[in-house]
Amino acid sequence: MGPLYVVAGVLHFVVPELYAQIIPPFLPAPLALVYLSGVAEIAVGVGVLIPRTRRYAAWATIALLVAIFPANVYMATSMVVVDGISGGDPSPLIRWARLPLQGVLILWAYWYTDSDAVGS
Repeated sequence: MGPLYVVAGVLHFVVPELYAQIIPPFLPAPLALVYLSGVAEIAVGVGVLIPRTRRYAAWATIALLVAIFPANVYMATSMVVVDGISGGDPSPLIRWARLPLQGVLILWAYWYTDSDAVGS
């Protein structure tokens, strides 16, 4: 799980304009939020790799996933055209599939909150 979040976080710095497009308009400073969420994703990704910080990082991952959920809802419900995605804008099916995927990711992170389950 850790490397996936690190890569996702790094992408926030490589192509921030893609992520800024799906920030709901009621939130201020979209670009700053993209960078902040990128730092958070890198931090939780590294954190779950370290046995000593794994549980805290897993709980932080859950909090992060809840915090970014409004962006996924906004993307699904407003049909924002995301410019710059290779292969084109995501289909409505993919946009809506991201919502339950958040639940799966939360459950995956929750599994890491039990130090016995992950061998630390």
